[in-house]
Amino acid sequence: MSRTRPTGPRRLPRSLAGQLFAMQIVLVTAVVAGCALFTYLSDKHQGEESARRQATAAARAVADSPSVREAIRGSDPSEELQPYATRVQHDTGVDFVTIMDPRGIRWTHPDERRIGERFLGHRADALRGRTFAETYTGTLGPSVRVVTPIWSGAEAGDGRIVGLVSAGITIEEITAKARGQLVALLGVAAAALVIGGIGTYVINARLRRSTHGMNAGELSRMHDYHEAALHAVREGLLMLDGQRRIALINDGGRELLGVAGGPVIGRNVSELGLPAPLTGALLAAEPRVDELHLTADRVLVVNTSPVSGGERRGTVVTLRDHTELQALTGELDSERGFTRALRSQAHEAANRLHTVVSLIELGRADEAVDFATAELELAQALTDQVVAAVSEPVLAALLLGKAAQANEHGVELVVSDDSSIDDGVLPASLPARDLVTVLGNLIDNAVDAAQGSPAARVTVTARADAAELLLRVSDTGPGVDPAQRDAVFERGWSTKAATGRGLGLALVHQTVTRNGGTLTVRESPEGGAEFEVTLVTTTAASVPGGAQ
Repeated sequence: MSRTRPTGPRRLPRSLAGQLFAMQIVLVTAVVAGCALFTYLSDKHQGEESARRQATAAARAVADSPSVREAIRGSDPSEELQPYATRVQHDTGVDFVTIMDPRGIRWTHPDERRIGERFLGHRADALRGRTFAETYTGTLGPSVRVVTPIWSGAEAGDGRIVGLVSAGITIEEITAKARGQLVALLGVAAAALVIGGIGTYVINARLRRSTHGMNAGELSRMHDYHEAALHAVREGLLMLDGQRRIALINDGGRELLGVAGGPVIGRNVSELGLPAPLTGALLAAEPRVDELHLTADRVLVVNTSPVSGGERRGTVVTLRDHTELQALTGELDSERGFTRALRSQAHEAANRLHTVVSLIELGRADEAVDFATAELELAQALTDQVVAAVSEPVLAALLLGKAAQANEHGVELVVSDDSSIDDGVLPASLPARDLVTVLGNLIDNAVDAAQGSPAARVTVTARADAAELLLRVSDTGPGVDPAQRDAVFERGWSTKAATGRGLGLALVHQTVTRNGGTLTVRESPEGGAEFEVTLVTTTAASVPGGAQ
């Protein structure tokens, strides 16, 4: 039977904040200890230097004293010099003042029992007339001492050397002073360590809250996951800081906003050159939900959500490309309109057929033929008019469908006599979808405006040659206020009260601008509004002398 080895509880890795706290405590302790050691050694060295200067001053003062030279000439120098040396020792703060003859026999000593004994230390330099200092162990223990000669004359170097003076301070005294300073320093260092430790703990507590207690490895993995997810998401993602500067943007966001070419991190949203409505949505303080906005070539769905934690910290923005979906939605709306028109025409055709059958049953065959022929000629007339003027199949089909839709709303759609577009004139660089977007939205807008007006009518002019395509749509509606003509192409502008409107003309403006055309609005000769679009149909490569 095998025996499993007991294992202790798994030790969790220390959090990043905990590691920083431990490291900072070690650093603070090391710095304080280093400063304490340096200060102690420095103070000890300075103490020895100070003791050397203090002893030198005391020794020279004694050596230069006339009363000392007078006492040396007496029969018993110790009798006068011992009290004098004790007084100097007390007044100058040195530990000893020893006066001796040139042979080193002491005349004075702090311990009177040592008087008459030989001085312990070096005297050779002093006997040569030079003052010197040394650290030497004498009867009082190790000391910093100075030895200087006593000259027989009034000035140093005058006469002969009649004695020597040694003054000094014991190392124990110097060490005691340094130790006292060290104790004070350690007290300050301990206080600094406590304060530093408390400050470090507080800072790291905040760091633990900010990192949610995660260690460095967990933060690194989270960063890797974050980067992978950020670049894998196809939707656009932006994060703005509290000053509306871009703090983060993914690849999708760069592409959708058209800023993939240069650095944008740290730039303000207002510096990106985005359309004013989109810039306003990104800078807004309140959240935005599923708002449609236009850029130069895209329809974007914008959602914003402020990030707040007691104060505004920024905004998270998501962007979805709605361009293809918007185009498909427009096409679907057109198909629905066509379906309603066909259903209405089928209903009318059934009514006319019942009328023809009833006339035949009443024995009025000639009137039945005349009625059926007239209805056929009326329906064929519009088709012949559109096809004769516009041979381009996409535009012809669009005009026929829109004519049926307009008729459903009580509006007459007329193709002007000067309309002329031959099949094959439009270049492949001008997509049929863009033509449907431009002309379809202009007609829809005109039909909406003309409804309810006397003699409600929409006039369409479509003309193309080798150089340009002209599309003009006018109506008999109330027209556009001249003060608002610059605003009609902005997203959200509409004369209707219903929500979700105001995108059609903005899409027209976007499409025309993308294809390098012009779009103008003015008063129609019929009293309403007239929109005119001009698109270039000749590419630079096909123009003589054009760019290659």
